[in-house]
Amino acid sequence: MGMMSEFKAFAMRGNVIDLAVGVVIGAAFGKIVSSLVDQIIMPPIGLMIGGVDFSAYKWVLKAGGPDGKGEVALQFGAFFNTIIQFAIVALAIFLVVKLMNRLIKKEEAAPAAPPADVVLLTEIRDILKNRA
Repeated sequence: MGMMSEFKAFAMRGNVIDLAVGVVIGAAFGKIVSSLVDQIIMPPIGLMIGGVDFSAYKWVLKAGGPDGKGEVALQFGAFFNTIIQFAIVALAIFLVVKLMNRLIKKEEAAPAAPPADVVLLTEIRDILKNRA
């Protein structure tokens, strides 16, 4: 089997396509969560702590020149935003998995039907019991 035909067989599997769809939806969901955190959640928090943009909080290690280039800073405000985004995504994934687990009912395995000879012997036994 040539490399191209192996790749085609791999790419056409259902799992690979499902994964691709999941990645695309996940990327879009990540953008929604980023917007939610940056534009909805963090502004009220910034207002409560003094009316500043929390994502602008940083600890400057080396000041930049007059044009602002060359600055070295630890941007802990942006890092905090990213932590909140992760927590929201993790919560959403948890809720989706929990919902899916509820929807997929565990089907109990039905007992296998006994073989025909066992059924026949059981019937014979029951007939003999009823005669006596």
